[in-house]
Amino acid sequence: MSELATQVAGGDRRALARAITLVESTRADHRAEADALLTELMPRTGGAVRVGISGAPGSGKSTLIEVLGLHLVDAGKRVAVLAVDPSSTRSGGSILGDKTRMEELTRRAEAFVRPSPTGGTLGGVARRTREALLLCEAAGFDVVLVETVGVGQSEVAVEGMVDCFLLLIAPGGGDELQGIKRGIMELADVVVVNKADGDLAAVATGTAADYANALHLIRPKTPPWAPTVVLCSALEGRGIDECWAAVEEHHRVLDGAGMLGERRAEQAKAWMWSELSAGLLERLHLDPAAAAAAARLEADVVAGLVPPTVAAEQVLEAFGT
Repeated sequence: MSELATQVAGGDRRALARAITLVESTRADHRAEADALLTELMPRTGGAVRVGISGAPGSGKSTLIEVLGLHLVDAGKRVAVLAVDPSSTRSGGSILGDKTRMEELTRRAEAFVRPSPTGGTLGGVARRTREALLLCEAAGFDVVLVETVGVGQSEVAVEGMVDCFLLLIAPGGGDELQGIKRGIMELADVVVVNKADGDLAAVATGTAADYANALHLIRPKTPPWAPTVVLCSALEGRGIDECWAAVEEHHRVLDGAGMLGERRAEQAKAWMWSELSAGLLERLHLDPAAAAAAARLEADVVAGLVPPTVAAEQVLEAFGT
C-alpha cells in the first residue's frame, strides 16, 4: 500500500483529512491519485453503519449530531461526521460552520468531523461525499454520520449513499398534510421530531403524532421495515438513546432480511452511472469540436434562431468527431 493509504488504514486522522482533500480536488493529477488511493483502500471499507441526517434549516441537525456523536463515543464507538455546507452561488465560497457548531465533539479523539462545501452540487450533499465516506470506513470508524445542507422536499441525494436515512423535523413547521407530501418523507427510514422541550414540548408531541399517522399512508420503501417516529430534545439530551436504538433496529432488520447488502449494491451501481454522467459532461466541455460547436450555437440560441434542444443535439453530434 502507498504511504497515505497505510496511514489512513492505521486510523491517522490527519492522513484521513489529507485523503479527503485529495479526493475533493478537481485537478486531473489529483484525481488519478485519488482513484488509486480509493482502489487500495476498498477492501477495508463497508464496516461502518452509514447514517444520513437531513432536515430543514433550523431543525437542529448540528446539535443533534453532536449530542448523538458524543453518546456513541461514550459507548465506545469511533464516529466520523461528514457535514456538508452550502456554497455561495455567486462567489463559490462557503463558511463551513458545522465544525464550529460541534466544538465538543471535535475535541474527542474518537471522533472526526469534516465539513465540506457543496461546490454547487445539488441534492444536499457534495459530489465527493461518497468517497469521503469510504475513506472514513477504511480508517476504522464504526459509524459515519452524513449531515446534509438544510433541505426541502427534493434534496434527497444522501439517501442513495447511506444505510439509514434519518429525517429531522422541527415542531410546528406545518400541519399533518406536510407529512404525506411525496419526496423526502417517503424516503425516510426514521423520522425524529426534535426540540421537544420548553414551550415546544406539547407541540412536538402533537407533531410526532401527526407524522406517525402520515407515515401509515406512505408505502414503505423497504417492506421489512416500517418507518418509525422518535421524539427527542437534542438541547436537553433526551431521546438520543431512542434515536440510535431506532437506527440500530433498522440496520438489524435490513441485515437480517439480506437487504442491507442489496441496498449498498444498488447504491454503488447508481454511483457509477452518476459519475459516468458527470465525467461525460466534463469531457464534453473539454472536447475541442464540441466546444467550438457550443460557442457557435450559443449565439444562435440567444438570438432565438435555434431551439436549445436542437443546439444541444448538435453539440452532442460534434462531440468526439
